[in-house]
Amino acid sequence: MTLETKAKTVLDPITMQVVLGALENAAIEMGHKLARMSYSSIIRESEDFGCALVNLAGHQLCESSHSTPLQSGPIPGYVKGINTIMMERNEQYEPGDIILHNSTYHGASHGPDFGICVPVFYQEELIGFSVTTAHHLDVGASTPGSCGIVDAVDAYAEGLQFKAIKVYEQGKKNTFIWNVLRDNIRSSDMVVGDIEAQIAAARIGAERYLEIVEKYGLDIVEATAEALTDYSEKMMRNAISKLPDGEYQAEGLMDGYLDSDDPAKKDLKITVTLKVKGDELEVDLTGTSKQVDDRPINMPLEGTVNIAIYLTLRSILLDSTEYGNFPQNTGLTRPIKIIAPSGTLCNPIFPAPTIARFAPGNVVADTLMKALAEVVPKQVSAGVGNLKVLAMSGKRGKDYWVYMDIMEGSYGGRYGKDGMDSVDTLYANTRNNPIEDIESHYPLRVTRYELRNHSSAPGKWRGGIGSIREMTFLEDGSFSVEGDGHKYEPWGFAGGNDGKVGALSIRKPEEEEMSLPSKIPNTVVVKGSSLKMTGPCGGGYGNPFERAPQAVFEDFLDDYISKEQAETEYGVVITRDGKLDMQATEHLRNS
Repeated sequence: MTLETKAKTVLDPITMQVVLGALENAAIEMGHKLARMSYSSIIRESEDFGCALVNLAGHQLCESSHSTPLQSGPIPGYVKGINTIMMERNEQYEPGDIILHNSTYHGASHGPDFGICVPVFYQEELIGFSVTTAHHLDVGASTPGSCGIVDAVDAYAEGLQFKAIKVYEQGKKNTFIWNVLRDNIRSSDMVVGDIEAQIAAARIGAERYLEIVEKYGLDIVEATAEALTDYSEKMMRNAISKLPDGEYQAEGLMDGYLDSDDPAKKDLKITVTLKVKGDELEVDLTGTSKQVDDRPINMPLEGTVNIAIYLTLRSILLDSTEYGNFPQNTGLTRPIKIIAPSGTLCNPIFPAPTIARFAPGNVVADTLMKALAEVVPKQVSAGVGNLKVLAMSGKRGKDYWVYMDIMEGSYGGRYGKDGMDSVDTLYANTRNNPIEDIESHYPLRVTRYELRNHSSAPGKWRGGIGSIREMTFLEDGSFSVEGDGHKYEPWGFAGGNDGKVGALSIRKPEEEEMSLPSKIPNTVVVKGSSLKMTGPCGGGYGNPFERAPQAVFEDFLDDYISKEQAETEYGVVITRDGKLDMQATEHLRNS
């Protein structure tokens, strides 16, 4: 009897929902326990991790709902890459195996995102995989920290590369690999502890997967997975079929290396041509700038670029406010084709470095949204303010402390709503680190953390506001930064104004504040040095003179705008004693 026949005879909607709920709860449990067991704040507080169960066909069955899309989304690619390498080496999966993988040219998002894969066996047959991914604070690269290594000349300079390596073989710990990890990674107790937390969470997922199979039967679980994948595919196809056929193009620009003398390293372009035909959609990235051979601004096609595209399309075309919760699985990607010419930023050729792919990937997503704005103007936001990743470190005796911070950006205004202020955008979705956690674990002091004043982009629905964060070293140390958005403002839409660029500066003891570009390689600083990061502000949506006067007045009261800005940018008059003058406002707007 074929699986399709079994599905028709034994599967009903109630059973399908019960099995789906069990699978989703397994992934959620994996995520909660990974966060609780982890040592580093990037996993414990920021939740920069992913958890999922994948079947033998490589289809993602479920994912942890509170993990970041850039961690959970690539998991099928991790499994695909592991399978490819295992086949090339003629290696087999065995019960008790645990596999470590971070190869960016085999599905991983970038080198610091370690994938832990536990093959799941039922009645001595392989039925799927339990996988966790997480960002680690050091991967043994040339300088401390796993982000901000913006001067890596190739993939080898970015740190240790693990291509489907068994850290446990048939239940026995491969001590050689663990010694390599401890001997080559800074702050190794923390990093190895996080890896062990990933392993524990993946084992929990494998146990729950088996429990579900034993309770409902393998045929039912597989039939449910196939039916849910088909259902998600149908939802995406229906959403695409509502779009008018045609081609829609947009371009996005990013800083690159603004302080470089080489024009090929800065003012880089992302080109997106969206082609809609029936219930299928093609995203063509032809026209994107060539890869940068010796700087890690390139993006893995599988693991970064495809996730930026899939997430943007899913978020805009299948908005949860309209469609509610629906299965997040491989079916959503089936109607979508991605074309990315080899040798470009979006499909680099090994060994081009990729570790700083975070901010560029956000530009891909933002540019795709700009192309979609032609088709679904009420479902997009205006231009998004990009993010920064800061790595700070120092030595404590023979060991290092390493801290990583994701500096949030902001969204553009949306139809009917203002842009979201000071939040991780698009595929990032991590949480900020509490000041109390930072100052209790590291020799750092957060001396300033606030929204930017008088910087929001005018619009009928204003752009989101970026934040300012200043951190001071309490000991000698070093820092590095990868970011973007210091030169090109987030785009305004439908008459809204463009947003504001971000900034970065340093103030050393007894010296003047000095402006810095958006990408800084590891730089040594002395105790008392302060680093100030300024997040960009998203673009405005709609004619500012159509913004409700009361909303403008409330922005004034919150100090988002000045009295002068209210009048010149919105046509709203506020009296000397701080009252809203509706009569003068109507006269000004009608004049």
